[in-house]
Amino acid sequence: MPRPGPGRPRVRPSHVLGDKGYSSRAIRSWLRRRGISHTIPERADQVRNRLNRGSRGGRPPAFDRDIYKRRNVVERCFNKLKQWRGIATRYDKTTESYQAAITLASLLMWA
Repeated sequence: MPRPGPGRPRVRPSHVLGDKGYSSRAIRSWLRRRGISHTIPERADQVRNRLNRGSRGGRPPAFDRDIYKRRNVVERCFNKLKQWRGIATRYDKTTESYQAAITLASLLMWA
């Protein structure tokens, strides 16, 4: 991630958005240990198990619906990019060609 001033670029994100597939105690604790805030919804079975444990189940993980709604924009953008066959199947051999194809498709989508 580029930095506005001098210094090394960041390699750790400040916030992570994930879907229910990434909802696990191991992933949440890994992110917490590294100081990365996250917004990941809890799976229905995890909610049920936590409630069945009663007071030993602990608190539900923090979840901000407004932040999670922004994830939809990214998912729709990926979906539109995958409509391009060359991008979806990665026909380009070099990284430069693939990035150029993504840039071209993005420009055509934006226009």
